[in-house]
Amino acid sequence: MTISNEIKEFLDSQIKYYLTEAQSYKQMAQEYSPKVDSVEDTAFGIIIGCVYSSFLQAYSNQKQVPDMEDIKEFNEMITKNTEIIKKSIMNENV
Repeated sequence: MTISNEIKEFLDSQIKYYLTEAQSYKQMAQEYSPKVDSVEDTAFGIIIGCVYSSFLQAYSNQKQVPDMEDIKEFNEMITKNTEIIKKSIMNENV
């Protein structure tokens, strides 16, 4: 099974949403700054975690479970968007 177009479009919209809210997540990560090495990496992890949660919820809503191919495809989507996510966290023009 591969990720359906419907779920891909949903994940793309989630990524776009988190790009617009990246500074909020960076601010959240700053709360952990005494305990983390990198605020930016922490914010990145929070954003990826949120998108992954959306990915799992989309499958759950359809009473499905993603298989390893779906998870691999999800990881490829994230990898493809890593640079733009990082730039949004760094508050660079994206």
